[in-house]
Amino acid sequence: MKILVVAATKPEVARIFEDYGLADEDFVQTPKFDLLITGVGIAATAFALGRYLGQQYSLVLNVGIAGSFDRTLPLGSLVNITSDIFAELGAENGDRFISIDQLGFGKSKYMASFMTKNPLITNLLVVNGITVNKVHGNLRSIALTLERLNVHTESMEGAAVFYACDQFHVPSLQVRSISNYIELRNKANWEIGLAITTLNNWLVDFLKLSFKS
Repeated sequence: MKILVVAATKPEVARIFEDYGLADEDFVQTPKFDLLITGVGIAATAFALGRYLGQQYSLVLNVGIAGSFDRTLPLGSLVNITSDIFAELGAENGDRFISIDQLGFGKSKYMASFMTKNPLITNLLVVNGITVNKVHGNLRSIALTLERLNVHTESMEGAAVFYACDQFHVPSLQVRSISNYIELRNKANWEIGLAITTLNNWLVDFLKLSFKS
């Protein structure tokens, strides 16, 4: 099984670079897994995957940090995001949002497709996420989003990974660590360091278990 690990930024997978002695590059190949740093956002992620996903992979694992609408999720905790929505893909009609699905031009919701009995996956809390170009920091827009969509987390890449994997028919998985609650923007409340540490430790354990002989 060969895995493609996908992250937006290098800090989100820093321990993998260190533990495996990988070159400081955006795309690194090893015998058992490859590592792709896409850059932040939907466009960068889609472009990077378009370049490299044509290769044969048994799994694309998207990892990163995420904001949470759900305050029962502790900061630094890990979640398995099994469905992800392009939340802004559509049109406005006054105060009403019309999704691309309703417009008849495509679909906005994509699902993880990797099935496993690996306890490092099955023991994670399963949640729903959205992918955005603009992270939420306005109370009215937060309320409207939650009114329209039943979701727990947001990121800037997840649905783009699921979309690309769907196009290439490659199994996908998305694991993220909660770095902040979605509220008025306040960096003092963020726990990015904790979230990144938790994520890196989990990823090291996941790769070791996946390739254990």
